Amino acid sequence: MSTFAEQPCYTLINTFDDTSEVPNEQQLKHDLEHGTIAVKTSTLKKVIQLILQGEKYPGLLMTIIRFLLPNSDHTLKKLLLIFWEIVPKTTSDGKLLQEMILVCDAYRKDLQHPNEFIRGSTLRFLCKLKEPELLEPLMPSIRACLDYKHAYVRRNAVLAIYTIYKNFDQLIPDAPELILNYLEGEQDASCKRNAFMMLTHVDRERALDYLSTCIDQVHTFNDILQLVIVELVYKVCHSNPSERSRFIRCIYNLLSSGSLAVRYEAAGTLVTLSNAPSAIKAAAQCYVELIIKESDNNVKLIVLDRLINLKNTSPTHDKILQELVMDILRVLGSPDLEVRRKTLSLVLQLTSTRNVEQVVMVMKKELTSTMETSSDTSDVKSYRQNLVKTLHSCSIKFPDMAVTVVPLLLEFVSDDDEVTAEDVLTFVREAIQKYPHLKSTVINKLLEVFSHTKSANVHRGMLWILGEYCTSVEEIMRVILEVRTTLGEIPIVDAEIRKQAGEATEEENLSPTSTPRQLVTADGTYATQSVFSSANTGSKKEEHIPALRAHLLNGDFFVGSSLATSLVKMVTRYSSHVTEEQSRNVFAAEAMLMIASILHLGRSGIPKKPITEDDAERMSLCLRVLSSQSDLMIDVFGDQSRNALANMLAANDNKDGDEGSSQYEEVTVEVDQGIVFPLLTSGTSDADVGENKFDSSLLQATGHVVGGHGDGQSDYQSKLKKVIQLSGFSDPVYVEAYVHINQYDIVLDVLVVNQTSDTLQGLSLELATLGDLKLVEKPQPCILGPYDFTNIKANIKVSSTENGIIFGNIVYDIVGSTADRNCVVLSNIHIDIMDYIVPATCSDVEFRKMWAEFEWENKINVNTNITDLHDYLNHLLSITNMKCLTPDKALTGECGFLAANLYAHSIFGEDALANLSIEKPLGSAPNEPVLGHVRIRAKTQGMALSLGDKIQLSQKLPAS
Repeated sequence: MSTFAEQPCYTLINTFDDTSEVPNEQQLKHDLEHGTIAVKTSTLKKVIQLILQGEKYPGLLMTIIRFLLPNSDHTLKKLLLIFWEIVPKTTSDGKLLQEMILVCDAYRKDLQHPNEFIRGSTLRFLCKLKEPELLEPLMPSIRACLDYKHAYVRRNAVLAIYTIYKNFDQLIPDAPELILNYLEGEQDASCKRNAFMMLTHVDRERALDYLSTCIDQVHTFNDILQLVIVELVYKVCHSNPSERSRFIRCIYNLLSSGSLAVRYEAAGTLVTLSNAPSAIKAAAQCYVELIIKESDNNVKLIVLDRLINLKNTSPTHDKILQELVMDILRVLGSPDLEVRRKTLSLVLQLTSTRNVEQVVMVMKKELTSTMETSSDTSDVKSYRQNLVKTLHSCSIKFPDMAVTVVPLLLEFVSDDDEVTAEDVLTFVREAIQKYPHLKSTVINKLLEVFSHTKSANVHRGMLWILGEYCTSVEEIMRVILEVRTTLGEIPIVDAEIRKQAGEATEEENLSPTSTPRQLVTADGTYATQSVFSSANTGSKKEEHIPALRAHLLNGDFFVGSSLATSLVKMVTRYSSHVTEEQSRNVFAAEAMLMIASILHLGRSGIPKKPITEDDAERMSLCLRVLSSQSDLMIDVFGDQSRNALANMLAANDNKDGDEGSSQYEEVTVEVDQGIVFPLLTSGTSDADVGENKFDSSLLQATGHVVGGHGDGQSDYQSKLKKVIQLSGFSDPVYVEAYVHINQYDIVLDVLVVNQTSDTLQGLSLELATLGDLKLVEKPQPCILGPYDFTNIKANIKVSSTENGIIFGNIVYDIVGSTADRNCVVLSNIHIDIMDYIVPATCSDVEFRKMWAEFEWENKINVNTNITDLHDYLNHLLSITNMKCLTPDKALTGECGFLAANLYAHSIFGEDALANLSIEKPLGSAPNEPVLGHVRIRAKTQGMALSLGDKIQLSQKLPAS
């Protein structure tokens, strides 16, 4: 019994043996008549497989009825149910086969079988029958199964009645009343769920009447029944809004259900039924509790998305959710990085003046906990970086919090995590520019940790800040002293040569053949110094190389060029404060000595890498500026650098403000402004004079184009663009498909039209995919009458962002014909990558990091008929769904070349980067096209290739 009980049909089908050759009918008959149970089972599997492949064995029907139908083997009975489902049951003229009377009697016996699983499986099979002549004699037995003692039989009996009533209501016209009476006396949860689901779909009034009698006990029901109740309330309240007050209390009660699925559905239904603040707050609290209690990270992300959508629905929801910020911050306890990132983004949007102190306090504790943790994995570092960015945004958004946040973040400047330290420096640079009162705090902290910093990139940022914002003589002298300490003895080349020579002499004196020396220690005892202890001491001394000196010896002279620039700025400011010429000259000479020493070191061959030409040219320029002290250079180094930073920060603020203002559109309405009904009045503006809005609306409703509005296309017409013709008009079967792109799947709604006078039997749509596409399930075969049509739906799963192809054919048999199966080859359906790419933004640091990490690059040469640089950039953005990260100010003005960074994000979490470099050569005619290339980088090969193919095919404008 157990092997037969829950073994699904598809498991049996998937275990069929592959048939290398098609057996004849006589051989199959012999095996079915005289074989053992195992042989009969194997033969029946072969028969089912061959029929599914299009073979016809009309002579086997009576053999199977005689020798297999009376058998009581459970596996054989299960296979017979599959066989009766797929075998043709009618003649060529559509009449039921005479043999099916015997099969119907076997069904009736199985419905009265003492084994509950045979009864239940037979009831499930009857749900798939489409012949009312077979079902009509079985109706008394099906109704009797509602009173069977086992719940498995009863719940399948309900499903059988539901399916039969939906397809052939004349066979059981009293089904709703029968199920309602059954529901009132049923105790099993699964049976009640099936019965209530049937009433919900076939007789909503009876379902509401039953729900009204037990609405106070809904919270005690099983979760599967509660889910159906939520679905019913949602449908009823949407179709009849006056019923909301009747059932909204029921939804409120289900928010406290023990099932997380019920609470999730109830919260979503409550939001759609009511916009009251209490309802929004209750649903949001339910979402937050679900995120905290659920262990599956995918579920957490889904519920977080619902919470974000709830916030974006209306500006009034922001104020409601702001009260729940502290509850939302509890989600940070989740170990998943993506959950934490989305939570921080949501919290930042909900932070206001009322809760910013509490939010900052919680994030400070989280930041401290990341420092104290023993494991410093990549996820911990990424989480720390997200916290730093969030605190940065909070302090910029709320200036009063900068005094609290800046000292905390400065602790991470000397952190081993270089990315975090760079983010902190970026924030400090912006904070010191916007809040001058924090200057002394920032400078003191940077000088305190300057010598302990190990990263060259961090040192460069610190040198720029110190050189730009140290204005007083005291601050400048402190910086110079700290630089001299971390730079070591200068001139560097001479010191390194002496050091190498001294080490060689020491090794010579302390050779293994020499006698050890006796030394007197501090307490008066003797100690022996040998070559081993001297070598160890020397290695320890080598480890204590000053930080800046270590960078230079390793060949990183970019730090040296940054130091040279900062020294020029400090010398300029020192000269403006000190009037004594000798002091100014001494200070300038000291700075020039350091720069010249670094420049000499880079060309000496001592470092691991020689100095680059760019760094050498920069240092030489700084030396010339210090020697000349021209007013122009003083202005460039003294003022223009800070002005450029201020302009960049202002541009970023404007960009953030534009993105924030585009989320909601504020509408101001005067108190005494009259109410205008557009459908009943004509237009009053110049563009609308003489236009009747009522007639225009009628034209839009009927799918006609209304001139002067939008792009001149109705929603109906835009959907028609997605209809793809798959076969020709002269083919016996005409096929076209509507391609509906969802987030992670594609739904093909295929229209199949029989253009012949024959009945097509076993018509099936066979599909195959190319790329990261997967057919979820094979469409079921159907029968198509003369000149009839049907719709076949197919679901295709998408797993990555790349171009895909769907191809297939239609196969069918003509009733009454003995010819082979007919086939109509369909055209290919190309899935565009642009359906899965959306514009996105990222910082310059993130862009550079991803550009360095991504290993797949695709370089596309520009081959277009566009003659303007900006026009080509706009065209590229339109065809790729990417966003330009380069500020508009950097792209303005007339120039012979243009360079821009582009970025996009796919719904599967994949990033796509692009760098556009184009030019108009000097002396070229105005109508000459632009030249250049587009470099694409992505983490996956398919993303880079697909995006490159899209650019390659669409970079030319169509001829006008």
